[in-house]
Amino acid sequence: MIHLTKISKQHGSQILFSNASLQILPGSRIGLVGANGTGKTTIFRLITGEEEADDGEISYAKKIKTGYFSQDVGDMSGESALSEVMSAADDVMHLGEKMKVMEAAMAEPMADAAMETLLEEYGEAAEEFENRGGYDLESRAQAVLTGLGIGPADYTRPVESFSGGWKMRIALAKILTICPDVLLLDEPTNHLDMESIIWLENWLINDFKGALLMTCHDHDFMNRVASRTIEVANHTTTTYGGNYDFYIQERETRMKQLVASHRRQQEMLAKEENFIARFKARVSHAAQVQSRIKKLEKIERIELPEHQQVIRFEFSEPPRSGDDVVFLENLAKTWETPGRESRTVFSDISGLINRQNKIAVVGVNGAGKSTFLKILAGKTDPTSGIVKIGASVNLGYFSQHSMDILDPEKTVFETVQETLPLAGIGVIRNLCAAFLFSGDDVDKKIAQLSGGEKSRVVLATLLGQPVNFLVLDEPTNHLDIQSREVLLNALKQFAGTIVLVSHDRHFLRCLVDRVFEIDQGKMIVYKGDYEYYLSKTGRDHRQI
Repeated sequence: MIHLTKISKQHGSQILFSNASLQILPGSRIGLVGANGTGKTTIFRLITGEEEADDGEISYAKKIKTGYFSQDVGDMSGESALSEVMSAADDVMHLGEKMKVMEAAMAEPMADAAMETLLEEYGEAAEEFENRGGYDLESRAQAVLTGLGIGPADYTRPVESFSGGWKMRIALAKILTICPDVLLLDEPTNHLDMESIIWLENWLINDFKGALLMTCHDHDFMNRVASRTIEVANHTTTTYGGNYDFYIQERETRMKQLVASHRRQQEMLAKEENFIARFKARVSHAAQVQSRIKKLEKIERIELPEHQQVIRFEFSEPPRSGDDVVFLENLAKTWETPGRESRTVFSDISGLINRQNKIAVVGVNGAGKSTFLKILAGKTDPTSGIVKIGASVNLGYFSQHSMDILDPEKTVFETVQETLPLAGIGVIRNLCAAFLFSGDDVDKKIAQLSGGEKSRVVLATLLGQPVNFLVLDEPTNHLDIQSREVLLNALKQFAGTIVLVSHDRHFLRCLVDRVFEIDQGKMIVYKGDYEYYLSKTGRDHRQI
């Protein structure tokens, strides 16, 4: 359907691609992976024509319709949420209006020949309207909006009244509603909660019939949706015939083979160069020397790809807390908003958080997960009930607002150093590197960083401190897969207590040993890991 052949692309002095090729075939489901800055988004922009290749060819099948979702939603105003979504199919709606005009015309008296011509035109228009989903456009738009968490009560809400994250959902709904032949999704799960992620996953697997090319930071989502993986690295693209887990395993296998081949070639080259050096001055060996020089000139050298260095930071043992970290009794929270009806989030919550528990707090959107974490962290008071923090508990709290309190004029190094004033330069640099800030990256100002980079800075400062109780609200938001793995490994070795909210199922599965579910204002405690919770609630991983 779409073929990129021997593409070269450069941004200033930065070479993104050199003779790179990839193809999107009918029905293919491709996950696009690679480190930040390697050119994944540029591939989308090349396909849509927003950028042009410096060299190479991009070819398209005839009459294919492409839909592209990016993190830049553009301006939205003047429409309701539903109208905004349906506006993506303007051409189909115009065709429907044209049919109505023809229907009105056919109700009027006219010559037989004119009626025959009009009927023929109407038949062609009706066939195209049906093929392009015109008859169920509104119901399809409603279904997609609801699946992404915007229910019937909000269909008529002005689109400008939605926050940025909810506008992203509307923008995604627009692309899904038109059901394109080729769907290009750049981080579609950003800003989605667990229920919406599962809905989108199932929609792509069961309902969408076209081809898909996507980037995504959600490990499970990539595994279940993508059946092929294309890695963007070292100025080229490499295709792997399987999902994300297959790609990781196969890349490791290929790398081992490449390293072994590189070692053998280096040994052979060393022997040949040693022979040339020993005998180049001897007339009796002149022919052999020249032969070996020519042989070396023809050999294609095996080059090992650049690897991002990952430094393992050994986090210091946190001070030991008491065995009872938090005691909860009859906890309740009601939000009072002036001029509006009060809203009780939850009530009668009781329980005990023990030392070294790693707890996931789960529940539908709006159940009160973040409110519960704010109460634990002392950021808001309960309306009633008791929250008793145990002996020798040093608490560290992360939320999306944590990034807002960073000083934009300070560098990454200065920010981390400020929280660890007694640590040496080497320790701070090592901590920065553990969260993927190495070399000159530590001298970047906070103002220059992306959302994901700011999250990593806050997490580095948090985990570098002597805290023994971590309360983490969506710590994986904005983080790419590699950054999530860095954080996951850090939390696995953390010897303290963790309570967190996350929509990343892979993250929860690998980390937690308890699940607190907030459901209809009550809390249910599951004394087992995330898989245990799924089995006890009768849900499998495709449902939540």
